[in-house]
Amino acid sequence: MIEINDVSKSYKRDHAPEVKALDNVSLRIAKGEFAAVVGPSGSGKTTLMNIIGLLDVPDSGSYKLNGKETSELDIDELAELRNKQIGFVFQQFHLLPKTTAKENVELPLVYSDRTKITGLAEEALAMVGLRERMSHTPEELSGGQQQKVAIARALVNNPEIILADEPTGNLDSKSGEDIMEIFRDLNSNGRTIILITHDKKIASYANRTFVIVDGTITEEKR
Repeated sequence: MIEINDVSKSYKRDHAPEVKALDNVSLRIAKGEFAAVVGPSGSGKTTLMNIIGLLDVPDSGSYKLNGKETSELDIDELAELRNKQIGFVFQQFHLLPKTTAKENVELPLVYSDRTKITGLAEEALAMVGLRERMSHTPEELSGGQQQKVAIARALVNNPEIILADEPTGNLDSKSGEDIMEIFRDLNSNGRTIILITHDKKIASYANRTFVIVDGTITEEKR
């Protein structure tokens, strides 16, 4: 599903040396895998996530998603591919504060070309165990429940891939375990999960782990 070959990415900052975030990174992730990318702050894991998620493009190298070379796509094509195939979950929940759980989950449907969207938000919330909370606003929900809303929002367009960036970083250990069990269940039902984390305990939920240090994949465990 995901084929990354010799990808490099650098950033230029005013009055500062160029930073090489990724240095000839190569990896492959098959459909239905649960993979974790583990590394400390500044290791390049977020840059790698942004490239996998089509939020950024590499300076060099190749990234194929389901056999399609992404460097050949324009901005609109990348946005369409991202909306249809990838769901995002972040450390910060990014929920609209005065909007109900259901309305937050419905937001990606605004940009969808699906002909039938009625009931999809309710289905997604039911999948994460929040059927009874869909009319609640974020301030009426716990941190764990807010992250479940964010997961439901990622699921609502039925993407093949869920890309999770430090999804337990703002949660207590019990809530974090609940969230990881949801990802495990989604994966057991065929969803491809890619987890970005600095926490080896959280990474242990994955079936496969890539370790990234200084922009280079240094180790792979199964």
